[in-house]
Amino acid sequence: MEQRIDRIKKQLHSQSYKLTPQREATVRVLLEHEEDHLSAEDVYLLVKEKAPEIGLATVYRTLELLNELEVVDKINFGDGVSRYDLRKEGADHFHHHLVCIECGSVDEIQEDLLGDVEKVVERDWHFKIKDHRLTFHGVCHRCQENGDSEKKNQSPEKAINKVR
Repeated sequence: MEQRIDRIKKQLHSQSYKLTPQREATVRVLLEHEEDHLSAEDVYLLVKEKAPEIGLATVYRTLELLNELEVVDKINFGDGVSRYDLRKEGADHFHHHLVCIECGSVDEIQEDLLGDVEKVVERDWHFKIKDHRLTFHGVCHRCQENGDSEKKNQSPEKAINKVR
């Protein structure tokens, strides 16, 4: 974690910013919860546990700065809430997401699935792509398994009552 913080610090310095204690606390929370897709409020509540003096506005400004510097990606899964995701080091593009419409879980696809699509867009539309985002909305394997096992274990009478 310390090496990653050091690299982020250098990235900030290269753009004439400092890694203030408030920014460092925010970065640490993002690193500790790298697999989660935290909203600014989520980040704030976690940062507040480490540094009670930090205000919500400071966290918002820090997240926006980190987004501008491409340390984090600001994402929205269609629910009106912006979430922040640490950009993977060395990644050419933002990773893709699978959003479950039943349980709300978000899974990540690290593999870049759109390389060929980008080439076609750049060639046919003369559009220079800088980044892309792909989000699939559907039913996750966990909900499918739970749904299938519920259906298998239900008697016909219970299934009919559930429909009513």
